[in-house]
This record gives sequence, C-alpha cells and structure tokens, in this order.
Amino acid sequence: MHVLVVHNRYNSAQPSGENKVVDQEVELLRSAGHRVEVFERRSDTIADRSLPGKVAVPLLVPWNPAVRKELAARLRAERPDVVHVHNVFPLLSPAVLAACADAGVPAVATLHNYTQVCPPGTLQRDGRPCTECVGSAPLPAVRHGCYRGSRLATVPLAVSLSVNRRRWWSGVERFFCISAAQRDVLVRSGMPAERLAVKHNFVPEPGSCRAGDGEHVLYLGRLAEAKGVRLLMAAWDEIAASGGVGVPLVIAGAGPLEGEVTAWAAGRDDVRYVGLYDTAECQKAIARSVAVVAPSTWLEAFGLVVVEAMAAGVPTVAAGHGAFVELVEDGVTGLLHRPGETASLASCIRRITADPDRNQEMGRAARLRYEQGFSPAVGLDRLVDEYRTAIAGRSALARGGDTRASRGDGDSR
Repeated sequence: MHVLVVHNRYNSAQPSGENKVVDQEVELLRSAGHRVEVFERRSDTIADRSLPGKVAVPLLVPWNPAVRKELAARLRAERPDVVHVHNVFPLLSPAVLAACADAGVPAVATLHNYTQVCPPGTLQRDGRPCTECVGSAPLPAVRHGCYRGSRLATVPLAVSLSVNRRRWWSGVERFFCISAAQRDVLVRSGMPAERLAVKHNFVPEPGSCRAGDGEHVLYLGRLAEAKGVRLLMAAWDEIAASGGVGVPLVIAGAGPLEGEVTAWAAGRDDVRYVGLYDTAECQKAIARSVAVVAPSTWLEAFGLVVVEAMAAGVPTVAAGHGAFVELVEDGVTGLLHRPGETASLASCIRRITADPDRNQEMGRAARLRYEQGFSPAVGLDRLVDEYRTAIAGRSALARGGDTRASRGDGDSR
C-alpha cells in the first residue's frame, strides 16, 4: 500500500504525543513493507520567518492556497492509495482536503483532539470541562479567548472551524477517533457517525519492563494546567504533610508551568524535577516507576502515557473521565481518581503505593491489557483495515458518481 502522511509538526521545544504517534505509525507501516511518504510543515520554522511572514501565519490557518497547489501536484505525480491527515494547524490548513479532492485520492484523518468542535481542541476553559461551542458556532471561544488566553489568537481557529466544517465532513472518507469517549462527543456534536471509527493509538514494545517494586511515582508529560500539574502538586503536598509514601515524585516534561514546577520542587527530598526526557529516558523512567500519574483536568481524547505505562507493566493513577475510563480498569490495571479533586488524587497515590503485592498484580494486568489492545501488531491490523475501508468507499463513490466531495464545497479561493 502507498500512503502519504500529512502532518504539521508541533514545536520541538515541548513534548508532543501527537508527533510521537505520527512517527511511530510511519515506522510501523514501513516496517511492514508499505510505502509511506510524508508531506509536512514544522511549527519550528515560524520563528525564522520575517516579521511580515509571522504576521501572515494567522491568515493561513483557515486556508493556505499554496499548500493546496503543492500537495495536489504531488498527489497527481505520486498517486498514493490513500492520504492520512493528522494535524493541519497552523501552516497546512484544511486546504489539504481540497488537494486530495483535486487529485481524486481518498483521505482519512486521525482526530488527536477536539478541534472539530472546539477551537483550541481541549474542551476546557478556566481549568474546567467546557462544551459551550460543541454543536454550535464557536463564538464563545472567541469571547473567552480560549486559545492562549487571547481573543485575537482564537479568531483564526474559530473562523477555520466555522468555514471548513462541511469541508471536513464531506472530504474525509474515515475519521479515526482515538477513543470511544472522543467519538461519543463528536457524534453528539453532529459529525457523521458512519465515518467515525474508533482506532486506539498503539505503543511500541518498550526497551524494558518493570522489575521489582519501582523507585518513584512518575508524572511524564506537558507541564500545563490542563494536564493537572497544579492538582498533582497540591495532592503531593497533602501526601507529604501526612508523612509521604516512601518514594519520591519525579516530574519529567516542559511547558508553561515549568518555572512554577521548578520553584516548587527546589530543595525538596521528596520531589525531583528532571526536565524534558528523550524517548529512551522516558522508557527507563516508566520502567522504574511504582506508578505513573495522569491527573488531567481536561477530557483527554486518549492518554498515551497510560498505555506506555501498561506496556512496561506499570499501573497508573488517572483522572476518572474522558478516555481514561476506557483505558484504565479501576482497581485492576490502576486507579481512577475523581477529576479535579486533590484529596481523591492523594488517596489513590497512597493506595497504589501502599501494597507492593497488589501493585505488582495491577502491573501484570496492565501489561496483558496492552498486549491485547495496544501492541504494534494490533495497531497495524486496525490501521490497514481502515485504509482499505476508505479506499473501497472512495472506489464505490467513483463508480456511482461522487457528489459528496462537491457538496457545499464550491471554492473560489
């Protein structure tokens, strides 16, 4: 199979589970003998642009005509079987869908977040879940400045969501939801249910699995409010005040709260902030964990770190909402705490560290869950099956006369 992957890579200075998933899928397909090419832009390049070039970037978010022309030409020349779209913000834009239609190549898209129904893609505002824009015009997001706390910065995202909604729905053969929880939200918003398939992300076999009881509790991810970092710090302070749990908390990552985390961890024996780890260091840190903590306050569409912990035979403590409730079987492969509640998170951390035998049992159950649902072999089968479904669907439409791609898609840009 010949696949062209389309992706706007996130800034390399901050951890991106999405970049990781894209890279792993490309390698998985190639290792199975498929031909995979990549059409990408990198957000890192924005910093090197001239001042007028930087000012123009928001104008490209809803529509980038140069990308449409370049990608359509490449598709006509290479004729891939399918185009797999991941992130198009901010430099690619939904113009990639028009390019696929121009060249007559079927497109599938992985929905890594909620940008189809929420301009910043988080379904969160002011640290709490928010669905105000779901199923309606995204004016509340602009009013509240939901992207980076700025109304001006939110406008291009809101405009793109509004003007390209029908283009997404008509131009993509199959949407890959990365959890059933995410799919439920999108179906309720009005997206076409028949083209929303659940395809969990897979995780490669780790370099090592846990041996022994573990040395620390680990938080691994972006240091941001939505990821529950402040909640974790408050919970750990509560734990420390009652005598601790016998192992330190290790925090690995980068993000807007890095300064706050650094100051909080300074001078403490029970906390270590280690900065941004590379892939090998992440795997080693997970394999040495008593438990991995994922206390997100937003409705995670998946939760890659949870599955990475499963692969290493390590149980997790995760927030009991979003995708976590289908990834973590409470009391079996880990523990679910009440979302946003400090005392509940602290209690779960105490419980999962208090009984080494029970912890080991959970770790073994987590590893089995990984093997059955999130291994590379499972991921490859599901991915190729979905590609074939999309290709067959496009072929059937072509034989019967494809009116869908042009419906609501008159484009003079």
